[in-house]
Amino acid sequence: MVEILSGSQGNVVGLKVSGKLTDKEYKEILIPKLEAVVKTEGKIRFLCYMDKDFKGWEMSAAWDDLTFWLKHKNDFSKLAVVGGTKWIEVGTKLSAHIMGGQVKVFPAEELQKAWEWIKA
Repeated sequence: MVEILSGSQGNVVGLKVSGKLTDKEYKEILIPKLEAVVKTEGKIRFLCYMDKDFKGWEMSAAWDDLTFWLKHKNDFSKLAVVGGTKWIEVGTKLSAHIMGGQVKVFPAEELQKAWEWIKA
């Protein structure tokens, strides 16, 4: 399940994800929202909060994720990943080497700190 967080406005987009992300959620919610922000605002400040119930991606959604990030890797000024497993943390830190913006990982209990960083 994908939920757009209330702190989202302008070029700041915060999402909460739980359960297993689906291809449908990527194509109907996530990708259209982020591409609309790129079109109207330019670079995105993106916060992705993975709650304790987050179970990962469907295989087709993982492909959507990869192709989206490769296409838009330079459209992010900041990316904050909050929560998630150790492999998500490692993958996020590795992606910092190919993205054009700043990337930071926060533990789930530092959601407010992540919001402050993404907005600064």
